[in-house]
Amino acid sequence: MAGRPEKCLSLIGFTLLCLKTVIPSKSAPGIPTIDQAYSKISNSITVEWSAVPGATSYLLTAEDGDTVIETTVASSPGTVTGLKAATLYQITVRSVSASGQSQASSPKQAKTVLAAPVLEVGSPSPDSILVRWDAVYMAIGFSVSVMRANGLGRIWKENTTNTSLTFSSLDAGTLYTIKAYAWNANGIPGDDSTCNQRTSPRAPANIEVFFDSGALRASVSWTPTEGAFNYTVMASSDSSQQSCSTVFNSCSIGSLQCGTEYLISVSASNDAGSSWSSSAVTLKTVACAPGRVTIQEDPPGHLSVAWSNVELGDYYVAFVKSDDGLEVRCNTSITRCNFLSECGFTYFISVFAYNRAGQSPLGDVFNYTTAPCCPGDISTVLVSSDRVEIAWSPVRGAELYETKAIAGDSVVECNDTAPACTLSALDCDTKYNITVYSFSEVRGSNMSCSSHYITTAPCSPEIKNISKDAFSTINVHWRSANEVATYTVTVQGKKGLFHCSSMGETCVIAGLPCGSVFSVTAVAETQAGKSLPSYSVPLETEPCCPAGLTAVQVTQSIINVSWTIGTVAQTYMTVLESHLGQSKCHTHQNHCLLGCMACGINYTVTLKAISPTGLTVDCAYQSYSSSACCPLGVKLYRLGPNGIRIYWQASRGSANYSTDLYGSKGIFTCAPSAGLSFCDVTDIPCGDVYTVMVSPVAETGLKLTFCPKKIYSVTCSGSTLGMVIYRGKRNDTVSPRAARLLMSIDGNKLLEHGTLIG
Repeated sequence: MAGRPEKCLSLIGFTLLCLKTVIPSKSAPGIPTIDQAYSKISNSITVEWSAVPGATSYLLTAEDGDTVIETTVASSPGTVTGLKAATLYQITVRSVSASGQSQASSPKQAKTVLAAPVLEVGSPSPDSILVRWDAVYMAIGFSVSVMRANGLGRIWKENTTNTSLTFSSLDAGTLYTIKAYAWNANGIPGDDSTCNQRTSPRAPANIEVFFDSGALRASVSWTPTEGAFNYTVMASSDSSQQSCSTVFNSCSIGSLQCGTEYLISVSASNDAGSSWSSSAVTLKTVACAPGRVTIQEDPPGHLSVAWSNVELGDYYVAFVKSDDGLEVRCNTSITRCNFLSECGFTYFISVFAYNRAGQSPLGDVFNYTTAPCCPGDISTVLVSSDRVEIAWSPVRGAELYETKAIAGDSVVECNDTAPACTLSALDCDTKYNITVYSFSEVRGSNMSCSSHYITTAPCSPEIKNISKDAFSTINVHWRSANEVATYTVTVQGKKGLFHCSSMGETCVIAGLPCGSVFSVTAVAETQAGKSLPSYSVPLETEPCCPAGLTAVQVTQSIINVSWTIGTVAQTYMTVLESHLGQSKCHTHQNHCLLGCMACGINYTVTLKAISPTGLTVDCAYQSYSSSACCPLGVKLYRLGPNGIRIYWQASRGSANYSTDLYGSKGIFTCAPSAGLSFCDVTDIPCGDVYTVMVSPVAETGLKLTFCPKKIYSVTCSGSTLGMVIYRGKRNDTVSPRAARLLMSIDGNKLLEHGTLIG
């Protein structure tokens, strides 16, 4: 539908009106006429109008001055939702077709009903429900009704202007439905609010209590209460309070105290709360076991048992049982009983209190032992240097045996419940007076028992030192406190067992092998027995020397010394020594490299074998002469068309030298005459590169190979025919000028990145 922009007119004292001039189209639908507009729910208004021919839908608009809410519906009636409660709205309707929409209908006013009150309910007592709510906007009164949730029975309904109501005379433990709504000044009701609330249960009745005296447990039962979800049983006394909870109609409370009077009550609860506690039932538990029990034997053969009075105790029973199984009892209403007793027995005594609830719990069990007899048949089981073991027949009535060993001012005691004793920490080689007493904790020791005399074994000797008289002979010295004894020394190791004996303080053992570890002990012996071995003293013989010492010169300043592995030796010390000084090598291997050696010098080579404990033996001594020094300044000169002279600067001292030239066309060797520092090689081909080495020759004729090598080129081409050119050692660096000179002589590529190539 075509139209023009809206025009707004502002009139003093009036609201702003917006006028719209609309040019109707021929196909636009007609304007609807609102029949009525009303509200049944606080957030909506329902509109009814006459249908418009050609309209496919309708646009409903609700305005309250602040907001505009539109809703499209298919036909009448239509409802606008999302509105505010208790609010006046202006309602219009437009018809809509495929070609557009009509103008708004004449407005009609409608007011939304009041909002529902928000309820808060509870059951303060088993027969009442309290309903509370907040004030509702525009409400002047409220209507609240209560009825059973199952729909049975009467309905309670109250109108009020307050914000709370209490409904009484209800059934306990019953679920009720509460419904409430507000109305405005015109009496129009608003939305209603519904909720459920259960009344709290009544207190349980017919409470019964059953008491288990052995377990100190009370079992409580009652008649179930309508609407109760849970029950709580409370047992209260002057000093404690215990409880149990259950969903059934019985419950047990354990760990009750003896000699106590309890009040037992039961309460029921559900989701509305708890009932009042039922009328309390009194429960008296069994009396506690009598305490402060005393036992006396006066005169001997008569036992008197006494105890203290206890709460809730009506009478007492005392039980006396001897260790042979005989039991007697005494019933009394007082706190004392008398019994006959016999010597050498142990009596077990217990006292119980009784009342209507039953027997008291078991208290302490006391025992009383009459005086025991002396042990007999004492026999010696073992005698050692510091210990004596004895045994005897058991004695009736003895709880403990006390054994004493006395020698002068020394007293050693042993207390045990068994008919045997081990006296420890005795002095060796000493005569003891030993007595065994039977003992009762109450009666003490029987001091009339007889004594026995026992002498301990000899003292252990103490090895003071071990001296070595020869390579395989030792002399063992010891010290001992024995008066008379025979001593035996034992030397034990993996390579054998050796002994020697003496009545003195020393003995000799010979023939011990090298490279061995031994343990040396000494033992003393008398008629009383053998002593414990002395503390072991370790003995290590010197390590065995290795064989086959060999010295080989590796370089001009390094010599390699090697040997075979010796027994027990862990490391080796090699020393190379001359008037210039010495060089050492300490190693765990069977060879060693010694450096800083000067050429042409006489040396001595020594080898020491060292054990893991540091025991050292000198094993080898050998003289060694180092080779002559390698010559310096080696040069080649041409001798005719096929000969070359090799020249060098000889080292200090006299030495023989040998010269070798290695080329692709053969190996050429020459040796100078004595005292000369050059030699000649004839018939050597030109046009080849040679590796030249001049080395001294040892006295044995062995040619040494560790001297430096040089590379020379012997050319045949051009005007340089027969020229000898030094090519240098591998990786020697030359200047660019020298490289250009070599290229002009040889004609071949001899330089690559400034390095001569062999």
